[in-house]
Amino acid sequence: MRNWRAKTAALAAVSALALSACGSDSDSNGDGNGGNGGSGDAAASEGSGLSGTVTGAGASFPDPLFQEWIAEYTQQVEPDVTINYQSVGSGAGVEQFIGQSVAFGSSEEYLDDEALEEAAGARDCSAVQFPVVFGAVVIAFNDEALDGLVLDAETIAKIYDREITNYNDPAIAGLNPDMDLPDQEILPVHRSDSSGTTFVFSNYLDKEVPAWSDTYGASKELEWADGTLGGDGNQGVAQGISQNPGALGYVNQSFALEAGLSVAHVVNADGEAVAPTLEATSAASEEAEVPENFQFTIDGIGGEGYPIAGTNWIFTYTCGYDEATTDILKGFWTWALESERADELANELGYAPLGDELTERVLAEVEKTNSEA
Repeated sequence: MRNWRAKTAALAAVSALALSACGSDSDSNGDGNGGNGGSGDAAASEGSGLSGTVTGAGASFPDPLFQEWIAEYTQQVEPDVTINYQSVGSGAGVEQFIGQSVAFGSSEEYLDDEALEEAAGARDCSAVQFPVVFGAVVIAFNDEALDGLVLDAETIAKIYDREITNYNDPAIAGLNPDMDLPDQEILPVHRSDSSGTTFVFSNYLDKEVPAWSDTYGASKELEWADGTLGGDGNQGVAQGISQNPGALGYVNQSFALEAGLSVAHVVNADGEAVAPTLEATSAASEEAEVPENFQFTIDGIGGEGYPIAGTNWIFTYTCGYDEATTDILKGFWTWALESERADELANELGYAPLGDELTERVLAEVEKTNSEA
């Protein structure tokens, strides 16, 4: 791991521009192109690299990193490949993946057994899902005087339930005895779309605050309290925070950095107020127990770990891709998991790569893509 950098040069989405696919005409029977979001032809000669185009869609949570990975891979590793990733939110990404309009999907909530069954029925073969990166969901503000404000799960839950409506509330003051808190109304900002980031945030509160569990639970979509503000995507929430006095919201860490937002220190299971650093995210990810089916959440984080941490999953199928699309999917995600450069880019943006043991397990899962063809 490289040391965390407080800022990055740019997080704007980088277009995955590459040379056009070359070679023979695309598959005309629909097995390779129609409905799976991928098209392309095998390399013309040994050593010429991959060639073709694939499209994926889903979570905005990893979008800054995915765009950097895609740019690096298509410009430096496989220049005859184009990869288009559409940051449409986890819910829409899952829908498009099951609807087979894209080659791969992405979400911060894994596909449960019901979703896997639906995906298998849509394609007549099994879906594959594997984690690729960990990241922190931060509580962000547009007031630099609030940087480092300490919050715990119960206080965050009450803010979003509109029980706590001012920054100088006694509950917040009790957690921040040395901070001069403003007499300022809090405007909670949340995701208005179906969101994996919302799942990570609400799953944390669901596990830590019984009242939240009873009223809201854990989901990609919630019925929010009156007096809150919705934003589309992590970008929309970051914008809502930036543009409204007193705003507070939950976003992936890289979006808070890009927008220059202040962030809270959140009390973890051991009572430690932890800043959302790369090291703290890595510490949280190392506590995750990952079963064979990769269906897991990161809960009850203590020690030096930041407690609101999530995982991004990628979804592919075990059948239905043409050869070039299969090679691109497997080649790109293998590079993203194995490459030192991919890890460097993740670290620069505040994401924690998988550990070595988990990476080996995930690489074996990646190989299942189109394995039933």
